[in-house]
Amino acid sequence: MSPSMRHLIQRALALTALLDRLQPLALLALRLYVSSVFLRSGIIKISDWSAKLAQFHDEYKVPLLPPDVAAVVGAFGELAFPVLITLGLAGRFGAAGLFVVNAMAVISYPQLWGFDCPAGIHMHFVWGAIALALVLFGPGSLSLDALILRRLGLAPRPATA
Repeated sequence: MSPSMRHLIQRALALTALLDRLQPLALLALRLYVSSVFLRSGIIKISDWSAKLAQFHDEYKVPLLPPDVAAVVGAFGELAFPVLITLGLAGRFGAAGLFVVNAMAVISYPQLWGFDCPAGIHMHFVWGAIALALVLFGPGSLSLDALILRRLGLAPRPATA
């Protein structure tokens, strides 16, 4: 390998090492963003419960669940999973739960697909992708999961190349 190629590769590795240091902050930002979206939705949902129940009876078509049960499960998911994700406590579990809540919203509200402005359905895809990324990568080192594992001496060792 030529010295100039070797130098170029070393520079690229230095840059990627710098980017790796930003990963915990990026995961935290993703956690806070997706959690805020669903937590606000959950708060709105419970602020006018009778209207939300009517919406589940008239508009939302949740498969396999009666409308009243679907409303309770949806509200619980939008309120509980964002808290877990924000804290990074059982972060992968919370992200998986939020992924399911998001998927059920897309499945249960067919009007999302028919709007003239497709931003609504596209945002659900973005939120789903973020939740899936958090499932795959975990909440990161700025989380209660990481803190607890460090305290117990169970933190995973960094990968070596």
